[in-house]
Amino acid sequence: MKKNMAVEWDYSGEKGPEHWEELCDWFAQAAKFKWQSPISLPHNESLEKLNQTITFHYQKQRFTDKEFKNTIHLVPYDQLSYVELEGQKYYLTDIHFHVPAEHFINGTQEDIEFHFVHMNMHKENLVVGVMYRLTHHKCWLHDSKNHWNLKKHEHWSNPIFFFPEKRSHYHYIGSLTTPPTSGPIKWFVMDQVHELNKDFLIPFKGHYVKPNNRPLQSSKDRKIYYHAGEN
Repeated sequence: MKKNMAVEWDYSGEKGPEHWEELCDWFAQAAKFKWQSPISLPHNESLEKLNQTITFHYQKQRFTDKEFKNTIHLVPYDQLSYVELEGQKYYLTDIHFHVPAEHFINGTQEDIEFHFVHMNMHKENLVVGVMYRLTHHKCWLHDSKNHWNLKKHEHWSNPIFFFPEKRSHYHYIGSLTTPPTSGPIKWFVMDQVHELNKDFLIPFKGHYVKPNNRPLQSSKDRKIYYHAGEN
């Protein structure tokens, strides 16, 4: 097997998800982590109550868009926005989306799932997932507080506008959903579905907007926690 860290992979065919671990030693090693993501997050099972959870400290800042890992990513210029968990700060490093959503909530798969990737000083990742349903209604995309300039690849936004008002969510330990699918990753997945105007996807049609969701993985013996959130 190849050891090239830049090995090509895809979401279908011979380089699709079922073959990722065969493409190189790096991917094969990562696949050995037993708690893979994404998973189905049901309400009808007994869930552990999450007493201590993340707090958001986001602010308006500048992003650029870059293409890698088979999707487009919004990357902040500066480490300004962060979440805090158990006294540690995890700074926002990347925002990207999967079409359709990767996690299922109570058996339902939504149109899009955005991932907000964070990292702490120990290089540990924390990812927040937010679900969206495509709509023709105007929403946060049209908010005057958000400025999107796709021609210059420059965007000004406060990431908190991506989130639903009620931030009830699941928490579990999993993996990255793209190669290398390494873990452990602290996952926080919002269960309130936000609306996203379809016009948001227009600049990304064709190359960027195509199915890029990893299939569901087995939950196995892991604990899944739930936080009811506040309005």
